[in-house]
Amino acid sequence: MIGRKKPKRWSGDVTCHSDALDLEPDIFTSDDPRHIAESLKHSAETSTRRKAQPFRSAMSMLVFYVNRVGRSLSPQRHQVLDRAKKELRRVFGRPG
Repeated sequence: MIGRKKPKRWSGDVTCHSDALDLEPDIFTSDDPRHIAESLKHSAETSTRRKAQPFRSAMSMLVFYVNRVGRSLSPQRHQVLDRAKKELRRVFGRPG
């Protein structure tokens, strides 16, 4: 295995270089669900490259991140990101 390169993962690049949203750096590491939601909302509303409605783009990026991190996500981080989903619905005025 000497000299063998680690396989390149496309999914890790998506949150950094998304064609749909310009995300605040390290937004998903914030401990404040409201800050995460507000930042995603701002990114989705100001983006001129997104294809879906702002709410769908923001929620898709959050869900994509949670799914990408998967099992390595601690219960505390998972709880913060779940709260961010609820907060995202609230800041967009969506029921749920």
